[in-house]
Amino acid sequence: MTNWIDTLPDAARAYLDGRHLDEVECIVSDIAGVARGKAMPASKFARQSHFYLPNSIFLQTITGDWADIEGQPFTEPDMVLTPDYSTATAAPWTADWTLQVIHDVKDQQGAPVPIAPRNVLKRVVELYNAQGWDPVVAPEMEFFLVARNIDPAHPIEPPMGRSGRRAAARQAYSMSAVDEYGPVIDDIYDFAEAQGLEIDGILQEGGAGQVEMNLRHGDPIRLADEIFFFKRLIREAALRHDCYATFMAKPIQDEPGSAMHIHHSVVDLKTGQNIFSNADGSESAVFAHFIAGLQTHMPSVIALLAPYVNSYRRYVPDFAAPINLEWGRDNRTTGLRVPVSDARGRRVENRLAGMDCNPYLGIAASLACGYLGLMQGKDPKPQFNGDAYASDEGIPRGVNEALDLFDAATDIREVLGPAFCDVYSSVKALEYKEFLQVISPWEREHLLLNV
Repeated sequence: MTNWIDTLPDAARAYLDGRHLDEVECIVSDIAGVARGKAMPASKFARQSHFYLPNSIFLQTITGDWADIEGQPFTEPDMVLTPDYSTATAAPWTADWTLQVIHDVKDQQGAPVPIAPRNVLKRVVELYNAQGWDPVVAPEMEFFLVARNIDPAHPIEPPMGRSGRRAAARQAYSMSAVDEYGPVIDDIYDFAEAQGLEIDGILQEGGAGQVEMNLRHGDPIRLADEIFFFKRLIREAALRHDCYATFMAKPIQDEPGSAMHIHHSVVDLKTGQNIFSNADGSESAVFAHFIAGLQTHMPSVIALLAPYVNSYRRYVPDFAAPINLEWGRDNRTTGLRVPVSDARGRRVENRLAGMDCNPYLGIAASLACGYLGLMQGKDPKPQFNGDAYASDEGIPRGVNEALDLFDAATDIREVLGPAFCDVYSSVKALEYKEFLQVISPWEREHLLLNV
């Protein structure tokens, strides 16, 4: 056991220093971003090089059903999972000493399984690398802390703060609002430190109990791994303090939704320079091409950025969620924002992704659009000045429309991989079919006796 522990990241080794490792959680992300895998005694983990899981974990809907893929029999062949030791991190909320390790997913012939979300992101990053580029992302995570809710029919409420009052809305950037649930934030920081995860900042957002957490910029795969870990970490911290953390796009009626804004830049592998800036510091032509790629192809990947029926409730004018494909400088009403920065930090922020998306797939989808823009060399529409909420919406407004655009997008399918696109579309279509069987309280209230 000593040999493999010596190869772990510093934070994982520090966590285990002087302690006996009890358990290892061997995990991968499914289509929804849920951790799937096996937990095993550390002694058994040390003796094996891999383990197996059926490929059906990537065919499962959020409700637990399984999608059928046209032309492919449902035989559930085993996939081979091998540990990526660079991802090993603590699970500091457990009663014993436990590590989590994300695993690589390959088929029995040794090829990457194309429908695994982490492999989809790797595929997109490799396309950039083949052109001599290194994509860089900086995600922002928004989420709500809410009161415990064990009855799905009951509306979600803000949590009770230390003052004995429920968290209030419209307190963006308020330090006292963050202090209301300070013990949860303290545990988030402590868990993140134990896991070796760096937080760039935490602030109060506009919704009641809504928090934004910023991550430092870096490698897309590593940042997606961190968001995958952070979602579980934050949920566990909330549970310690008698509340829930939710990453639903729109959990509370009449409150803003939660986004996963993604900042993008691209670095030249040879020079280490940001290709969005010329030598004199001005904006380069490829910066415009990247923005044009986002504008052109974003409608086709909204199905990945807004994966559920609830996702589209976030796209409401004047509720801090852009519903357009305009771009502007330092303009938060546009779907694509160019923040204030120097030449080295020049970037574009995609503000359309919801926090309910799978981080691997959300980042992959956004990078895919930018990649196509770089390869196609198109120019974007003119910069938008003013309030872009008054502009044309430009994005699909529901699951069905989004899936139709996704299925028809041949360029996007080639970048993300046709096999993955077929699986994703089938899973989401089945989820939508299941949703349509549910009768909502609104329907019972307004239609039962009136129509």
